[in-house]
Amino acid sequence: MVSPALRTPDAPSLRFYDVRSPDGTLLQAWTNDAEGPTLLLCNGLGTNPYAWPALLRPDCGVRVVSWMHRGVGGSERPTDPRRVGVDAFVEDALAVMDDAGIASCALAGWSIGVNTAFEIAVQHPDRVSGLFAVAGVPGGTFSSMGAPLMIPRVARKPLAVGVTRLLRTAGKAITPVTSRLPVGPVSAHLLTHSGFMFPAPDHRAVRTAVREFLTTPVDWYMHLAHAAAGHPRVSLRSISVPVTLVAGRYDILASSRDMLTAAHRLPDADYVELRGSHFLQLEHPDEVHRHLLAFLSRVPAG
Repeated sequence: MVSPALRTPDAPSLRFYDVRSPDGTLLQAWTNDAEGPTLLLCNGLGTNPYAWPALLRPDCGVRVVSWMHRGVGGSERPTDPRRVGVDAFVEDALAVMDDAGIASCALAGWSIGVNTAFEIAVQHPDRVSGLFAVAGVPGGTFSSMGAPLMIPRVARKPLAVGVTRLLRTAGKAITPVTSRLPVGPVSAHLLTHSGFMFPAPDHRAVRTAVREFLTTPVDWYMHLAHAAAGHPRVSLRSISVPVTLVAGRYDILASSRDMLTAAHRLPDADYVELRGSHFLQLEHPDEVHRHLLAFLSRVPAG
């Protein structure tokens, strides 16, 4: 069932609609309905379209198809709460592609979405014509966290998983607070000067993306994160399509060094490093978009 198009100053071209995943979970998919080559966006965990302001411009030149993660936004939680994690996200991505009549296209991933995109490329290489990775590594994400903080690699995953478990347990008590946090100009300014995120040219886009993100209960988000933590590093030997990896030099959630290492192991990969954090498409929307268009020019036409 197709939902009405949403056209607001924040999202001039954005349409939500429903897609059923193979296990019966109803997903809220979305598209920008733009003209240009098709791109399946595997978004960051629990995030939303508003985190990609350049892709919501009517003249962005890229037709984007994506979806909201299970239990996020308008997507249902699965009947079996164990049906989460990267394998489930792969199934959801393919369901969205099938519903849109996409046999094969380029995939973009951000954060955990990079895990999903690379896993699709390994499991279903006939569906993928290229990979554009932003602030994410192809598997083993939790072992990549904390690099700029000088956390030893051996301690990164146990520490990150421990924090995830703690917040999952405390989530029901925390959610009433996080869901009511004011997300205005002052809080956006503080966030974008915190070191966790860097300054962004459009604070309105940051506010919209954060406000939507905070609608997900903390315990459910951490349930998704804990499941995603089990996704191992992906073997890159079978990947031969064009790849571009865009890393943030000061990203504390995805090591730029790990992304560079992945680029060196791929036969047709470009590596770009920007002065930024994990939120590059908000901090450098025009530059990331420029690299996306250059990447798409390298992808064979479908």
